[in-house]
Amino acid sequence: MKVFQVLQKCLNDWKNISHLDFCLVDSDDNICVTTCSRQLPSSKKLEDFRESDALCLSNTSCSLYKIMDNQQLAYILILWGTDPSASTIGELAVCQIESLLTAYAEKSDKNVFMQNLLLGNYGEIDAFNKAKKLHISTSVRRCIFLAETKQNKDENVLATIRNIFSARTRDFITALDDSGIIIIHELQSTEEFQDMRRVAHMLVDMLNTEAMTSAWVSYSNLTDNIHHLPSAYKEAKTALEVGKIFYAQKNVFGYNRLGIGRLIYQLPVEICEMFIDEFFKEETLDSIDDETLATIRTFFENNLNLSETSRQLYVHRNTLVYRFEKLQKKFGLDIRTFEDALTFKLAMMVVDYIKYSQNLK
Repeated sequence: MKVFQVLQKCLNDWKNISHLDFCLVDSDDNICVTTCSRQLPSSKKLEDFRESDALCLSNTSCSLYKIMDNQQLAYILILWGTDPSASTIGELAVCQIESLLTAYAEKSDKNVFMQNLLLGNYGEIDAFNKAKKLHISTSVRRCIFLAETKQNKDENVLATIRNIFSARTRDFITALDDSGIIIIHELQSTEEFQDMRRVAHMLVDMLNTEAMTSAWVSYSNLTDNIHHLPSAYKEAKTALEVGKIFYAQKNVFGYNRLGIGRLIYQLPVEICEMFIDEFFKEETLDSIDDETLATIRTFFENNLNLSETSRQLYVHRNTLVYRFEKLQKKFGLDIRTFEDALTFKLAMMVVDYIKYSQNLK
């Protein structure tokens, strides 16, 4: 647990400054963090101290201090040393440890609140009251990013994202399952929607260089109220799913930039299958070889420009014409014309959606 890593560093620093040894034990006398290998006071002595009303107990060799968490006894701090300042140092250590525990508890509470909020577990009034209690702004502009790696879950991914946003103390980074990491990003006054795409690309680049993994990143529309965040989370999830189906060659998907893919995604599969049967009858797009398929995609990317497509593919213009004529004989569509090209492009996207839907069954 990260809180104990922080506490261990604090104890080590205190020892270096005061030349005194510290140890923190839990309710079962287990050592949580320590700066030495000294023998602990007897279990009976520790238990008697827990049951007493005293907050501190000292003898000639060590001092015991109660560490309270939410008004409950959580730990005992043991301080060894006879230095005249040991008592003051011990009291300061107690204050510091209790403050750290409170801070981490509050951070955990905020994380749980945000997770439940995104899942829609709060009503509007309840969400507003809980946010106020946790000192979370309710009426600021926010955007939700959803990052998903193309490899198996990697602990380095979450750590990398936390480091990227470490200076943004009002942002929340959490995960609801193994599918992705959620970033609830509070916008600065100078940030606008176009900046969100830049942030998404930055996340993809940093995960590639720092965590050594490829990733998809989607982002929602902007919200200006905390009770809109569940809808924004759904938008980010939809953008990620639609993007992976229809725009697999890309890594960043904005909910407001899903284009035709958004329309197809909302259609029943039965309608999509009727569309394919209507235009292609006995033929299937799976029968197209990879070379021809790559040619078609490049042709579409170059706005049906034969000359630019031949230049990029390093093939003669007549070779492209030959390939497209073969395609026309097979499917009855001349993709050199706008209408047939649009039909063919839609068909390719619809087939991708049908395959995706079949894999979910």
